[in-house]
Amino acid sequence: MDDDQNPALRALAASGLAYDVTRHGRVGSLEEAAAVRGVEPSAIVKTMVVRRGEGDHLLVLVPGDRQIAWPRLRALLGVNRISMPDADAAREVTGYERGTITPFGAAGALPVVADERIVATTISIGAGAHGVAATLAGDDVIAFFAATVADVTEPA
Repeated sequence: MDDDQNPALRALAASGLAYDVTRHGRVGSLEEAAAVRGVEPSAIVKTMVVRRGEGDHLLVLVPGDRQIAWPRLRALLGVNRISMPDADAAREVTGYERGTITPFGAAGALPVVADERIVATTISIGAGAHGVAATLAGDDVIAFFAATVADVTEPA
């Protein structure tokens, strides 16, 4: 995909945020992705799509070395049940296939929850295509998306 066809890169360019783009081939692990991006594994931020109910989705920003702590996320959202949609549903909601999902340029304006560990850090977040990432301030991402910040992860 050319940069001008990548909605994430277009959204980043229009955001006014300071960022650097990293391009690399497909990677097989978190450690490999961190090495080619020149960051620690904890600086890689995964964007996870979560379904609260029928047609009610949100994005959760999770440090690479962590996973969603489901009880904490449910408590934050005030719900008893949440789930991750299948790959087709995630693509329909975001416009991106799994492994490329990012809040930048997503098909719909979805609420964003950011794990508190990305505050005051530099993060590397997917940028809409395999092997494309943006490195920028976690605080800028939080502010840009008016993300709710909370402790919603646990060690992977």
